[in-house]
Amino acid sequence: MSVISEENVRGENLFKDISADDEDWQPTEIESMCMNCHLNGMTRLLMTKIPFFKEIIVSSFSCDNCSWSNTEIQSAGRIQDQGVCYTLKVRTKRDLNREVVKAESATTRIPELDFEIPPFTQKGALSTIEGLLDRAAAGLEQEQPIRRETDPEVAEKIDGFIRKLRELKEVEDEFTLVIEDPSGNSFVENPTAPQKDEALTVSHFKRTAQHDMQLGLRADDDLEDEEPAGNGIDAMRDEVLAFNTNCPECNAPASTNMKLIQIPHFKEVIIMATNCDSCGHRTNEVKSGGATEQMGTKITLHVTDISDMTRDVLKSETCNIAIPELEFELGMGAVGGKFTTLEGLLTDIKDLVVSKNPFICGDSGVTDQVEKLNAFGEKLDKVMAGEMDVHVVLDDPTGNSYMQNLYAPDPDPEITTEKYTRTFEQNEDLGLNDMKTEGYREDK
Repeated sequence: MSVISEENVRGENLFKDISADDEDWQPTEIESMCMNCHLNGMTRLLMTKIPFFKEIIVSSFSCDNCSWSNTEIQSAGRIQDQGVCYTLKVRTKRDLNREVVKAESATTRIPELDFEIPPFTQKGALSTIEGLLDRAAAGLEQEQPIRRETDPEVAEKIDGFIRKLRELKEVEDEFTLVIEDPSGNSFVENPTAPQKDEALTVSHFKRTAQHDMQLGLRADDDLEDEEPAGNGIDAMRDEVLAFNTNCPECNAPASTNMKLIQIPHFKEVIIMATNCDSCGHRTNEVKSGGATEQMGTKITLHVTDISDMTRDVLKSETCNIAIPELEFELGMGAVGGKFTTLEGLLTDIKDLVVSKNPFICGDSGVTDQVEKLNAFGEKLDKVMAGEMDVHVVLDDPTGNSYMQNLYAPDPDPEITTEKYTRTFEQNEDLGLNDMKTEGYREDK
């Protein structure tokens, strides 16, 4: 048995990139019982990292006695701060080829068939929409021979449902596929990237206490919410708060600092920054320190010079980004809240859409799509170099985003700010329609 010391865990990343040159890095072999013949076989474990995705544990079992074998992939990455829900309208057979990363904690639903695959009933998989349908049909067929002998009526109903499930692959009628993952580690491909996918809706949500218990983040008997210490707003303005967390890249212990600051000519915001001493990764996130504004804000910047790249930008989690000249639109929650410069924001967009897109790397990338995304990345480079005249639009329905005015307190000739009334759908996404702040005690 090998013993891993704390020094090795903290000082060296256990999850290495796949490489044929590292001869010392070999799978761990463990003798274990075969579930088929109940004799001893061999399990091999390999901890590795998929480029631009996350850490995984690859396990392979083989038995020399009965020749039975099995392979599994388990996620070893961190659980995201929020859950994610993908809603896909499958309209053509081409949609069946979309690649899907389905975590073990994800729930899969097809509302038209009233069909649901509960979480933790299937192992995590990298597949396609068609592969998910085939896997669901195969799972239902597994016990059918026994059902036909013990309960023919139930078996006949399941056979009919399996036929309906397989008919979905013909896409004669549009159907909806919903993947809801409280861990935030599932993903559905957008084949039209960097353009907006009209058939795919992505939303993020806050996990409930039950979700935290399922993911092992909270003890089963811990149902009480911890209340933050009330030190007062004035004390928070003069103090940098720190709390322990894990690095989002290497998962090593790290520290996150939090500070409440006032942005001139705007409002108070909360900035959180994480710095990992193990791998050097740095990240920052911005949260609004105030209430949701009465009206939404749309800020349009006309980029005319490279000096515009140095403008400070506060992008909240609810802000949509658009560059009309590039036919580009990025929805809320995709990049997260940030306090950076315009150049930093465009760099993050390029990393998200091009550099760190897992579906354009290696053999899985479609040539046309890879060329289109690379061309989009080159256009972003021209914008950041001041060689392309574009408009950058920040559309925030909560009114909590900000673009620096270089001429303050006078108006900036290159910035146009519009106030607008939110639609019912925007208020629904923000949870404002069901929020009652006055007279709520009267309902009790």
